[in-house]
Amino acid sequence: MTLLEAIVLAVVQGLTEFLPISSTAHLILVPWFFGWHDPGLTYDVVLHAGTLLAVFAYFARTWWSLLSAALRSAIDVLWPRPIPDPPAAPPQMQLNLALFRVLVVATVPAAFAGYFLESSVETLFRSPVLVAGMLAGVALLMWVADRRPTLTRTMETLSFKDALVIGMAQVVAFVPGTSRAGITIAAAMYRDLTRESAAQFSFLLATPIIAGATLKKGLDLWKLGLPPGLSAMDLAVGFVVSAIVGYAAIAFLLRYLQVRTLKVFVVYRFVLAGIIVLIALLRSAA
Repeated sequence: MTLLEAIVLAVVQGLTEFLPISSTAHLILVPWFFGWHDPGLTYDVVLHAGTLLAVFAYFARTWWSLLSAALRSAIDVLWPRPIPDPPAAPPQMQLNLALFRVLVVATVPAAFAGYFLESSVETLFRSPVLVAGMLAGVALLMWVADRRPTLTRTMETLSFKDALVIGMAQVVAFVPGTSRAGITIAAAMYRDLTRESAAQFSFLLATPIIAGATLKKGLDLWKLGLPPGLSAMDLAVGFVVSAIVGYAAIAFLLRYLQVRTLKVFVVYRFVLAGIIVLIALLRSAA
C-alpha cells in the first residue's frame, strides 16, 4: 500500500462511516475500481478506530451523561444509602439511564452476530455484486422510511422493543453494502423517530460495536504483527485522517437532516449499485 492509497481510503472511511452509504462497501470498491490491492479487514478496523475516536469526541458530553447515570444506578443498587427516603434522581438523569439501557439492549444482537460471523465477513461477504445488491436493497428501505408521515419521536422515547428492532437491523450491517448508519437510521425511522434523532441514535449505537471490533483486531495485531503490505505509517495516517474526516461527516449529517431528507443518499446508492453491476458485466465479458 502506498501513502496515497492509505490517505484516500482513510478519507473514504471517514466520509462513509457515518453517511448512510456503507463504509465497508466503499473500502472494498475503491481498490476494486482502481486495481489496488485490497488491504483487508485489518486496515478497515484501523480506519474504524479513527472514526470511533470521532464519534467519541463528538458525543463526549452525551456519553459522559449516559455513563454517569449508569454508574450512579449501579452504586445505588450495590451500596444503598442508609437513609429512609433517598432523593429521586433528577429527571434528566433518569432519561439518561433509560437511554443507556436501550443502547445496551440494541447492542446485544450485533455483538453476538459479530462474534459468530467474523470469518464469513472476511471471506464470503466481500463480492462487489453482493455489495451492489445490498446498496440497492437498503436504498429502497431508506426511501420507504423517509416517506413516512409520522417521524415525530426523539430517541429519549425509545422502548426496549424499539431497541430490539433497531439492534436486529444493525446485524444486517455486517454484510458490506448495507451501511450500519443506513440500516439503523431506516429502522429508527420505521419506529417513527425524526431523521436527526434516528441519526443520533445510530451514531451512539455504532460506538460499542466499533469499539469491540477495534479491540479484538488490535489484540490480533499485537499477537501476529502487521500483515504484509501494511506499515506503521499507513496505519497512523489512516487513523488520524479517518478521525478528522469522520468528525466532520457527523457534524454535517446531523445538520443536514434537520432540514433535508435522505433522498440524495438513496439516489447515490442506486446509482453506485448500477455502476458496480455494469463494471462487473464489462469485466466478465472482457
